[in-house]
Amino acid sequence: MDAAAASSRRAALPVTVLVLLLLVAAAPPAVGGGGGSAAVNGDRLRAEQIRKQASDAAASAAALAAASRRLHLDRARHLRLLSSLHRNLTATLRDLASASVPDPASSQADRARRLDLQAKDLIRAARAAIADAKPLFDPQLKIQRLKDAIFARNELLARAKKRGAFASLIAAKSIPKPLHCLAVRLTAERIALPDKFADPKPPPAALEDPALFHYAIFSDNVLAASVVVRSAVANSQDPSKHVFHVVTDRMNLGAMQVIIRLMDLQGAHYEVKAYEDYKFLNSSYVPVLRQLESANLQKFYFENKLENATKDASNMKFRNPKYLSMLNHLRFYLPEMYPKLQKILFLDDDVVVQRDLTGLWKIDMDGKVNGAVETCFGSFHRYWQYMNFSHPLIKEKFNPNACGWAYGMNFFDLNSWRREKSTEQYHYWQNQNENRLLWKLGTLPPGLITFYSTTKPLDKSWHVLGLGYNPSISMEEIRNAAVVHFNGNMKPWLDIGMNQFRHLWTKYVDYGDSFIRQCNFAPP
Repeated sequence: MDAAAASSRRAALPVTVLVLLLLVAAAPPAVGGGGGSAAVNGDRLRAEQIRKQASDAAASAAALAAASRRLHLDRARHLRLLSSLHRNLTATLRDLASASVPDPASSQADRARRLDLQAKDLIRAARAAIADAKPLFDPQLKIQRLKDAIFARNELLARAKKRGAFASLIAAKSIPKPLHCLAVRLTAERIALPDKFADPKPPPAALEDPALFHYAIFSDNVLAASVVVRSAVANSQDPSKHVFHVVTDRMNLGAMQVIIRLMDLQGAHYEVKAYEDYKFLNSSYVPVLRQLESANLQKFYFENKLENATKDASNMKFRNPKYLSMLNHLRFYLPEMYPKLQKILFLDDDVVVQRDLTGLWKIDMDGKVNGAVETCFGSFHRYWQYMNFSHPLIKEKFNPNACGWAYGMNFFDLNSWRREKSTEQYHYWQNQNENRLLWKLGTLPPGLITFYSTTKPLDKSWHVLGLGYNPSISMEEIRNAAVVHFNGNMKPWLDIGMNQFRHLWTKYVDYGDSFIRQCNFAPP
């Protein structure tokens, strides 16, 4: 047994040495006075990742060493047991042989019976020991048992991943208490002081002036929308030439009006409306609203129990009713919402503006409708990942390897939009997808389809994505970006947001505001 344990320790020694070397290599190097704080943070993050990997390797090595020791101990125990049985069976055979010699001094029948019982007991014990020891010495049986164990663990892992994805979805899509509190308090303020926050009559002429720089922001998150507006104003060279068109739903209209009105916009113009105010947005015209009335679609979304939702973790997110929210699909009606405008910049509510964006209005769109940053690299983010190319309609019209692009910051030429009749194309494809056979859900697939041949690629520095799911984005890339996008589940206003990027968003939150303080938002 001592030899077996020593052998297992010798086998584990190289792994332990390797782990120690990894830990030493992961130690953060000394930083000279000339290094920037961002570089230091990046080195620390890399060192933490290496240390975590080394720690995981050490734990695996310890587990393997323990398993090896157990295996050696089990083999030694079975060897001792089998040796003992061999000695006992040999002694019994000798006794049986001697019993065949007549012995007048003893009862021959009693002795034979006793030896017979003893031999049977030893044979049973030997068979049990051999059956017990067989897995230790039969490689095929060991392989099969290992396969069975791996399969069982994979089943448990898959189940845990599905439940984890569901929990992550709940954490990402639920409204935090402070955010709900803020909306309620701002709405109460709007009700208490209706005259103070009423829209000016008549509306300012700047709202329809095509010579100014117009932004469209559609959101029901009052704090996130305010960050978008505040960051755009703070980084613009002349805020008085910028116009913000904020659209929300009827429930959040009062809160949005108050939070935008209380901001220092430095002369920038704004309007806050509810999408219900646009009377053309009705079920007879808008396919999404008509589809939402169907019993089949309501069952798909609103009978979404845990046991059904977790059957397919990869498609779980598409069962969120937000994908049929009218706020999500307003982006396809910009020319009708703003008939006198020629160009407009669409911004998602999870972006932060970091520099003046008026350069976008100077870009020659070459007759294209949509200016967007492409996201494809290698085989990733190609059209085949967003839509069903086994369907003949999709297969006939589109190239599966066409490059995808991102929503979040999109510059639209509304004159080209009207000429290309892009809204009509969107309606056609949305009607074709009523049974969700062309694509799952969301606004990106119909956007890729609608603007398939009318999208102009923008330089990637205009729009850097992934701050809500990718921790490895370099700080240099972020610093050079005009707009950073927290797309993904880890939004900066959630507890699950990534700390290394959160400061980019929180710097535009006014933590001194009385409503923010009353709702217990934790300052950075």
